[in-house]
Amino acid sequence: MNDYDLWFTILKITNKDKLNLIKQFGDTKEIWYRFINEQKFKEKFCYDESKINKIKETMIRDEISAVFYTDDNYPKALKNYEDMPIGLFYKGNIKKLNSISNNVAIVGSRKCTHYGIDTTRIICRELVKHDIGIISGMARGIDSYAHAECIENGGYTCAILGSGANVIYPRENKSLYCNIIKDGCIISQYEPDTKPFAYNFPVRNAIISGLSKLVVVIEAGIKSGSLITATDALEQGKDVGAVPGSIFSQMSLGTNMLIKEGAHPITKGSDIFSILGLQINEEKELNSKTRCKVCGTIEKNLYSLITDIPIHIDDIKRLTNIDIKELYELLFEMQLKNEILCLSGNYYVRINDTF
Repeated sequence: MNDYDLWFTILKITNKDKLNLIKQFGDTKEIWYRFINEQKFKEKFCYDESKINKIKETMIRDEISAVFYTDDNYPKALKNYEDMPIGLFYKGNIKKLNSISNNVAIVGSRKCTHYGIDTTRIICRELVKHDIGIISGMARGIDSYAHAECIENGGYTCAILGSGANVIYPRENKSLYCNIIKDGCIISQYEPDTKPFAYNFPVRNAIISGLSKLVVVIEAGIKSGSLITATDALEQGKDVGAVPGSIFSQMSLGTNMLIKEGAHPITKGSDIFSILGLQINEEKELNSKTRCKVCGTIEKNLYSLITDIPIHIDDIKRLTNIDIKELYELLFEMQLKNEILCLSGNYYVRINDTF
């Protein structure tokens, strides 16, 4: 991105107008030259060299890169829409967005429950295993858990911010932010140092859905921002999926409403693969898992004890009378074998064939 591209990126006109000007003139310097000499456009198209230099200094200081609409690394998926940002600021690996065949947005409530956290972990783990990228907004709750689970399982994740690319929000996500940019990417349409104003977030949601082939909502209140992302996806012609939840949970009112209005109910991994048009060999998947291949009597007893109803570690210890250190070792081995899953709060559950 050259200085004129940077000037055009931060210019205060609509993204749609910017794209039309690029299509008409092809070059940002040419756009500046054409309009700066017209009195009625002179102020709006003013080139503020001091501001440009200040942004460039900040970008160098905070290791922020920028990509313009005409650059090869600009996300191809966003070029399908006229209202996408003409330029993006980013940290990390943006190239991979164009090389991954399928990216899925995982979004949800900031005030998520254990059910939402556990569902997010299971879904993201399954998607990463099949080389599907995870797109989200690095917000508290479901977004953060989606990014973290993707990273933990060696996948590619991209976070779209409602602030400048160098502004970490929420602040407690600093570690997550740093982990994302190691192999993934942080993207913002806003110039560096932009604060996380509330009105920025609905705007950035369109980028989240724009980058994704499918938007999956995991827990959302009736007024959740995740529903805005789902609406953006529908307007962009994208599929929307939602994880059903209890009718008694406030955090499931939004997702259940989406399903009632026509969203795909996501109850197992194959639901997502089917929507994406992916052919997953389920028989091969099942054979590749080592579940039930437990050889010791103690492990067999543990496997029969842990069912699809979560059970707490204290209850497992009480029922088996196994030394706590040995019990944790056995449970850890069973997790490695994909036989069981550790849920939030030290609960364990058997992994069945839904995911």
